[in-house]
Amino acid sequence: MTIQQLTDLIMKQAKEKGFGVKPKEINVAEKIALIHSEISEAFEAYRHKNINGKNGLKEELSDAIQRILHLCGVLNIDVEKSILKKINSNKKRDWDWDKMNEKHS
Repeated sequence: MTIQQLTDLIMKQAKEKGFGVKPKEINVAEKIALIHSEISEAFEAYRHKNINGKNGLKEELSDAIQRILHLCGVLNIDVEKSILKKINSNKKRDWDWDKMNEKHS
């Protein structure tokens, strides 16, 4: 299944559940805040080593992706195309690992 097919499925469910499928039917700031909350829940699940369980890391990351795809669907953003463009852009990008807290493998 492609990302666009997932988005279509999520939009179908959003319509059925009344979550809004047009920009005038949603509050974008609220949707972004809800995406953020799912990411925070994923972090907490990871901290507590709950990876596979109810409210676990996998479930919370899935929730975040569903919310992102819903927002993309409402705003008619081709996120699959955007992801591929960003991956291509990152091929040419350099990071100064000495100035970052992240570890470089």
